[in-house]
Amino acid sequence: MSAMLAIEQCFSNSLSSLLEIGSSGKVIAPESLELYEILRRRKLSALFQPIIDLKSGEFIGYEGLIRGPADSPLHSPVNLFKAAMKHDMSLETEMLCRQIVLETFAQLDLPGHLFLNVSPETLTHPSFKNGQTLDFMAKLGIAPSRVIIEITENQPTFDFQAMRQALLHYRSMGFKIAIDDLGEGFSSLRLWSELRPEFIKIDMHFVQGVDKDAIKLQFLKSIQQIAESCGTSVIAEGVETVEELRVVKNIGIACGQGYFFARPSPTPSLLISAEASSVISASQIAPFPKASFFQSPRASAEILLLYIEPVKPETSNDEVFERFSEDHSLRIIPVVAKGIAIGIINRHDFVESFSRPFQHELRGRKPCTTEMRSDPLLVDKNMPIAELGGFVANADTRHFIDGFIITEQGRYLGAASGQDLLRELTQMQIEAARYANPLTMLPGNVPINEHIERLLQAQTPFTACYCDLDHFKPFNDVYGYRKGDEMIQLTGRILNWACDPKLDFIGHIGGDDFILLMQSRDWKGRCEQALVAFEQAVSLMFDPAHLAARGYECEDRNGNVVCHPLSSISIGAINVQPGQYFSPHEVSAAMSEAKKMAKRTSGNSLFIEPRAPTLRSEVTL
Repeated sequence: MSAMLAIEQCFSNSLSSLLEIGSSGKVIAPESLELYEILRRRKLSALFQPIIDLKSGEFIGYEGLIRGPADSPLHSPVNLFKAAMKHDMSLETEMLCRQIVLETFAQLDLPGHLFLNVSPETLTHPSFKNGQTLDFMAKLGIAPSRVIIEITENQPTFDFQAMRQALLHYRSMGFKIAIDDLGEGFSSLRLWSELRPEFIKIDMHFVQGVDKDAIKLQFLKSIQQIAESCGTSVIAEGVETVEELRVVKNIGIACGQGYFFARPSPTPSLLISAEASSVISASQIAPFPKASFFQSPRASAEILLLYIEPVKPETSNDEVFERFSEDHSLRIIPVVAKGIAIGIINRHDFVESFSRPFQHELRGRKPCTTEMRSDPLLVDKNMPIAELGGFVANADTRHFIDGFIITEQGRYLGAASGQDLLRELTQMQIEAARYANPLTMLPGNVPINEHIERLLQAQTPFTACYCDLDHFKPFNDVYGYRKGDEMIQLTGRILNWACDPKLDFIGHIGGDDFILLMQSRDWKGRCEQALVAFEQAVSLMFDPAHLAARGYECEDRNGNVVCHPLSSISIGAINVQPGQYFSPHEVSAAMSEAKKMAKRTSGNSLFIEPRAPTLRSEVTL
């Protein structure tokens, strides 16, 4: 018997019987004849797409894909499996697909691992678990250690226990496990938790455009962090551009797959392309999407919640007075009836009223509703803080003084004060300013330091530039702060325009100070272009008389009238080599010194630190 006949016989009996009656035991309907003929005549072909190690640039293996006849609507695997499901032939279709992929992988003698797509339904089916696939692979000469079972989901998975037991069985035989399309499937996160796979593949939706989308970036970073903690290697699917590859690689994701490396092919390449290899081997760090540095705070009113024991409407004023007397920090007491807040008693108003002659005796035994304000401001606990600030600002001023009631579905939870709200809003503004300058919306101090840290850790050479406006305060004094803000915004736009968005990073540390972290080779020319562009653009902001005189007079800090030149921009640059600096603080200090040197030259200037500090190394005693 020939080798091919032996291979055929491994599946012929079970496949033939299944094709005769369908997996449900029913006779095959006439409309399924095309699918039946495709399966009977094995009119399926295998394609393979490489999966790349993003550190070494080597192929770790290939994913086996299937196609129907080229002249058939069932050429698409989506249509093929949709038809198979419709006609109760999913099991036999998948079995044949698996057989053809394994056969072709062996015939092509491809190196590395084979990622073999298997659905949860087939995985737990007795025909897959009874050793047929293992026998078939043995005849092909494919060891189980080279095959990674890639779990694909076409419908929800419910029997996790059966899946887990099946995969433990396959692991014991040497197979490894991968979960496909994380983020797209029905229960892929649950599968990850239950199965602890060696590989997790992120759906291409979250990879494509990640260099421009801060939300996708955060998703990938979060998945990578989880993967690192549980020993799983992440594969980013759908990589199609240089920029996507740079970001994915910089995040630390282990492997990549997509059209940028290679399209699925019946005869796949064994070597990575020169373009992909150059990106992987490059030490350059991709700037992350700027939007990720500033996101509207999502904190809700619940963080302000302070539980204050309420009183009932029938509680006497004497009891309320006693509460205030015992607790001098108590500013308000809510009045609650059957879980619903109906009023607030303000400490100042209450005590002032009771301190009048005879008021205590006259009103002490009356219910507290006589002293309460009956229209408290009610706020749901899920209301965002930013929205709450506007809500309180538009309400009566006394609500800021009294405070407001925090509720859940209308029921009393606690209270919060206007001072607490103001404190939280201020803190949020301070925190937001650390991540993005509110005037230019460019990254602030925190992301600037984070990017420097990434560059230093990657041992990537780069140029750090400190950009500062000259004579900006006199301009602000003469033309007003609105014009001053316009000049700062203009400067930010010009510097941003001068940067290569694929390689360079721009940040705004505050006031008229900007930072450029540049990996572009023509960084010097870009800085010089920025100086020329600034000189031309800023001239439109001065009065013609000041422009003609090349300056203007105004008082200095001591009240003396001084003639000031027109505003210009100074750029101090340092070239940072691997091992030269060990922290963002050191880079910042060196930039500041270069900026001081640039400002010694009048007008628009670029100073490049000519001296390269001696590279430092640790000394072991």
